[in-house]
Amino acid sequence: MHLTNQDLIELVEWRRKLHMTPEISGEETETAREVEIALAATSPDRIVTDLGGHGVAAIYGGFEPGPSVMFRAELDGLAIEDMSDVAYRSRIPGRGHQCGHDGHMATLMALARGLSRKRPKRGRVILMFQPAEENGAGAAAVVADQRYATIKPDFAFAYHNMPGMALGRVALVDGPITCASRGMRIAFTGRTAHASMPETGLSPVPSLLRLLPALEGLSSGEPHSPDFAMTTVTHIEAGERVFGIAPGCGEIWLTLRTLADARMEKLRLDAERIAHEAAAAGLAVEINYDNIFADCVNDPEAVHYLGRALDDEHIAYDSGDLPLRGSEDFGGFGKDGTKIAMFLLGAGENRPHLHNPDYDFPDELIGIGARIFDRVVRGMLG
Repeated sequence: MHLTNQDLIELVEWRRKLHMTPEISGEETETAREVEIALAATSPDRIVTDLGGHGVAAIYGGFEPGPSVMFRAELDGLAIEDMSDVAYRSRIPGRGHQCGHDGHMATLMALARGLSRKRPKRGRVILMFQPAEENGAGAAAVVADQRYATIKPDFAFAYHNMPGMALGRVALVDGPITCASRGMRIAFTGRTAHASMPETGLSPVPSLLRLLPALEGLSSGEPHSPDFAMTTVTHIEAGERVFGIAPGCGEIWLTLRTLADARMEKLRLDAERIAHEAAAAGLAVEINYDNIFADCVNDPEAVHYLGRALDDEHIAYDSGDLPLRGSEDFGGFGKDGTKIAMFLLGAGENRPHLHNPDYDFPDELIGIGARIFDRVVRGMLG
């Protein structure tokens, strides 16, 4: 593609600048501004800002009618302490880019530079810098934005860097690639009592103890099977950290996970049912949900275009360990007719894992990812 060594040097510097100033989901103000400034230098036909929050999209039109093809990166970082020893580690306490979204943004910016020098022959390319991926809200918010209808693509592509895979190797499949998931909070409220007279109150502890094995019993199947369901308890709390008071309230936080959206509905209803069954008489039960991710399902036609691009670039690929048990909100772009495909791009076999406090995106992937995306553009749009 049309990138020079100087381009790659500058893109690495830009990626590391983003790495030093991560912002979490819904707070990506400065990151979006950095993206907008960098995109403006590539002379797109149009830049749309504040999409679904802080989202930024740039549009590059071809010379003839044709399909619209979108490529997506994520703006947000994590609420995590950056414990790496690199000179460009995060300068914001409790915030880090340990998922590699800074590298995804740099990859799209590399593609933007290529498009600035050689437009597609037909159709148009949309570069989408999406907010709030980490909490599952961003893609849905972008799609719900009325302005998205003016740029809605026919196809959408994305990748995620993946440590544990050989550097530059690709994993790609038709069908499900990541799971549906949601965070569930079950709260029991009773009545406190003196610790010497617990019978005068109403403690949630017996109900919590009954609920734990019942929730674990909802897990079933393997990630590759349609009936896959997984419950993971992430937090338990009851009462205050004192010795003299028997608790009057308690809660369990857990993650529900399934391969497909349809299976999630059954898992959710089963979890709600056993929560109410576990509650002792008189306990109030409250259930809330957060971090809701739809399943992400690769479209066969979109996968075909990606596979052809990988073949043309002589990049090895296979099905890897897909589908993943983890979740990714890119699937939200495929719920309204857009044909989507995401692949994993190996970040090296001997690196810390995603969301580890010392993980850092390998800069070598910027050029590799941009080459793949550019080849998709040329293959589909000329």
